[in-house]
Amino acid sequence: QVQLTESGGGLVQAGDSLRLSCTASGRTLSNSALAWFRQAPVKEREFVATIGKSGGTNYMESVRGRFFITRDNAKNTVYLQMNNVKPEDTAVYFCAARRPGGYSYSIESSDYVDWGQGTQVTVSS
Repeated sequence: QVQLTESGGGLVQAGDSLRLSCTASGRTLSNSALAWFRQAPVKEREFVATIGKSGGTNYMESVRGRFFITRDNAKNTVYLQMNNVKPEDTAVYFCAARRPGGYSYSIESSDYVDWGQGTQVTVSS
């Protein structure tokens, strides 16, 4: 049974920092590209950040320079460090993993096969 579990969300103020974590059970993440997506109320899910097997990264324009995605294969975990958060960052954040193998990191949600349940991040102004 594959499960991805996010943690670290909560209520914060604009300008604060927090770190989201996502740990998998039932599969390894070490040979897969990984990503974070987010979804605000009445909006579609959108790409946030992705990281490849060798550490290459890509970010959506609005978070570049503020958010950083990292991975720890020994802990089977991917992180999203969120700095200088803004009210528009308020959303449910989801982690996701591609199929194991030679797939590159991607901004497309349809490329990911395993998803967490999400963790709420609320940023007050």
